[in-house]
Amino acid sequence: MVYASFSTVNSLANGKTGYIALNIIDPMTILLRQVKIADTQSPFNGLVKDILLKGQSIVSITDHYKGEADQIIDIPGTIVSPGFVDLFVHFCDPGMEHRETLATGAAAAMNGGFTTVFTMPNTNPVIDNKSQVSYIKQNSQALPIHIYPIGALSKKLEGKELAEMIDMHTNGAVAFSDGLHPVQNTLLFLKALQYVKAFDGVAIQMPIDKSLGSLGLMNEGILSTKLGLPGIPAIAEELIISRDIELLRYTKSKLHITGVSTAKGLEMIIEAKKEGLQLTCSVTPYHLFFSEEDLHDYDTLLKVFPPLRTKLDQKALLAAVENGNIDCISAHHMPQDWDGKTIEFENAKPGIASIETSFAAVHHLLPTLSLEKLTALFSTNARSIFNLPAASIIEGGEAELTLFNTSMQTCMTAKESKSKSANSPFWDKKLNGKIIGTIAKGHKNSN
Repeated sequence: MVYASFSTVNSLANGKTGYIALNIIDPMTILLRQVKIADTQSPFNGLVKDILLKGQSIVSITDHYKGEADQIIDIPGTIVSPGFVDLFVHFCDPGMEHRETLATGAAAAMNGGFTTVFTMPNTNPVIDNKSQVSYIKQNSQALPIHIYPIGALSKKLEGKELAEMIDMHTNGAVAFSDGLHPVQNTLLFLKALQYVKAFDGVAIQMPIDKSLGSLGLMNEGILSTKLGLPGIPAIAEELIISRDIELLRYTKSKLHITGVSTAKGLEMIIEAKKEGLQLTCSVTPYHLFFSEEDLHDYDTLLKVFPPLRTKLDQKALLAAVENGNIDCISAHHMPQDWDGKTIEFENAKPGIASIETSFAAVHHLLPTLSLEKLTALFSTNARSIFNLPAASIIEGGEAELTLFNTSMQTCMTAKESKSKSANSPFWDKKLNGKIIGTIAKGHKNSN
């Protein structure tokens, strides 16, 4: 099948979002009429063209296509880019399917414009061996996006022994991380960096020193004192970033730091990059959109990990996105059920189901960001960092595309969400920028 999802197309005049399965034995043709191409790897970058798709391929890219097509997408102002990639999402499957499943997570990702995601290893059982990697791969084959498992760095995420990284890599793990339980043991993380270097792999770390922030509920500062909530100090992030940079300098391996939330931590990453270290980083949409000041009424929807930081930190992150010091946007999609959020702040579970509004939130905040930078943040940088197959918009290329519009608005409701959970502070917010649809993943059905 080839899967196409559109929020507005002629065949779906009611405006509802859904995906259409196109049989590649008798492939349907789709014409994207007068779309602007945002792909620096394409010779058509920046040009407005008609793109004809057939099955899983881009058949032609012309000024004006004269022939017929089974589907015609004709929405003024539509921009097309290589399919978006999110490198750190929690689909809760296996073991926590009441919060999300691979199927509902895939639908939510597609609704947010993503054709590829990396799933965290924080499942039950943990993705720490080749069998669990195979479970994710096999159970996502028939789904409408590419789902790559992140293998655990340590067995059972305990931070004591290295997991079977080479076996997991051989069986399809895209990167390695302990996900929501960042590795605290310095020697173990050193060994992990050395192991991934053997096969040119990448370690992903979310930077929190848990010995400093284990009891914290929000950013440590004047506001946390006023609210009577224990804090997580900025230094808890900065110490881990400093340590990991030193280990990276020693091993000459590859490291991606995700969920950067402090200005000083970001500054250390920028300086390390200048040395030529193979270091990259990502930031979440909600660390760009909100700060600790938004917690004044104890809104559990804004309880996240790492926590929302100060306004100064927020401004530093926004500036880093604008000037290119942030490599990727990652939603850190973290579904939680109703009971996990509708409770006292101290007992609420952290996380936001944010993948469906990720693009709109970033574009809303940074409306002057160039198409080249938007595409790099959401697609091409991640593909390069993690050695994913190219998705260039060229004739004969694979049709793995995201269609979006920077002039239209998004105002998503919990009812419209494709996720199984509704823990999002972005619901009912008017955001500038809209995902028009996605086209992704050609494959034959197993049956």
